[in-house]
Amino acid sequence: MEFVTISLLNGVSYGLLLFMVSAGLTLIFGMMGVLNFAHSSFYMLGAYFGYSIARFSDFWLALLLAPLAVAVLGGLIEKYMLRRVHRHGHAHELLLTFGLVFIIEELVKMFYGHYSLENPMPAALGFSAFELFDLNYPFYRVFIALVAVVMFTAVFLLSRFTRIGLVVRAAVRRPDMVEALGHDVPKVFLGVFAGGAALAGLAGTVAGVFYPTGPTMAHELGVIVFVVVVVGGLGSLEGALLASLLIGVFSSFAVGLDWSAADGLALVGLGDWALGAGGVLTTKLSTLAGAIPFAVMLLVLLLRPAGLMGEKA
Repeated sequence: MEFVTISLLNGVSYGLLLFMVSAGLTLIFGMMGVLNFAHSSFYMLGAYFGYSIARFSDFWLALLLAPLAVAVLGGLIEKYMLRRVHRHGHAHELLLTFGLVFIIEELVKMFYGHYSLENPMPAALGFSAFELFDLNYPFYRVFIALVAVVMFTAVFLLSRFTRIGLVVRAAVRRPDMVEALGHDVPKVFLGVFAGGAALAGLAGTVAGVFYPTGPTMAHELGVIVFVVVVVGGLGSLEGALLASLLIGVFSSFAVGLDWSAADGLALVGLGDWALGAGGVLTTKLSTLAGAIPFAVMLLVLLLRPAGLMGEKA
């Protein structure tokens, strides 16, 4: 019961962090059709900007300013880079953003070094939320989950029930009509891209004081974020939330399980044969935890290619 409860709590917390990063990518692709390969780099920059600002002020100011700084950088990239290659198709966008990943990583190494930084947690949040099975569960995990829930609620309400959301959704489907009504469609897309970058920057600022802040952050989370977007359904915010929680919980449980196929076969009297066969039969599930997200993606693509909540069109 202790293992199940703690793994579930950790999985939900990690899943909501994945959602914070993938939400911006989901919005950018769903509203602009741009699959931004450098999105996880915005997450990394949010952690580093937050670290720099917190050194001269405090965490709360960093939580406000770091996402804004990432949003400005994202807006500049959209206006002066992506907009120039957009008309040439997705291949050029992917190549451009793929190159940005390495450029941003090298710039980070140039200014901050090649190793992880000591990014201290604010004292006001460094306490135990509750005691469970004689373990003190850190409040900061709860804080990450709360920030993710507030983010989802705000983005959902903004996109579905405000004039801004109406204009953005209309600009995606009928850009000529929206422009005829007096709206600047390129500025709308600029705002969407900058907003998506800001969400990733917010996730990085929040996560940077709990998880290691280092130049490999983008690589460690980047591929998983794309898995989340594909599993949830390209462009679906609700699907991204569901996929993040599923992958987070599955990964959390897999890390703590020392089970193997041989253990299962032992229940039916084939344990000795399985141990003798070795290979994949004796491989512990915990060693395959990193492959869990990709196994989930493969299963979803086979059963529902559009994703859990994606549109078939």
